Amino acid sequence: MKNVDMKVEGTTLVIKVDLTKEFGPSSSGKTIIIASSEGNQTIDYKDGYKIGINVYKKP
Repeated sequence: MKNVDMKVEGTTLVIKVDLTKEFGPSSSGKTIIIASSEGNQTIDYKDGYKIGINVYKKP
């Protein structure tokens, strides 16, 4: 994952993203990537829980 920190606290998923970081343009070039799970990732909670996240901004 890029710039995504997540943890489960009890029954709550907490996601942290540093909004000051940039990873360059998206493949289309229309946005700047801030954070990505780089596909669906398993959440350390119970079987079957997954997350997919992308954070981006306009250039």
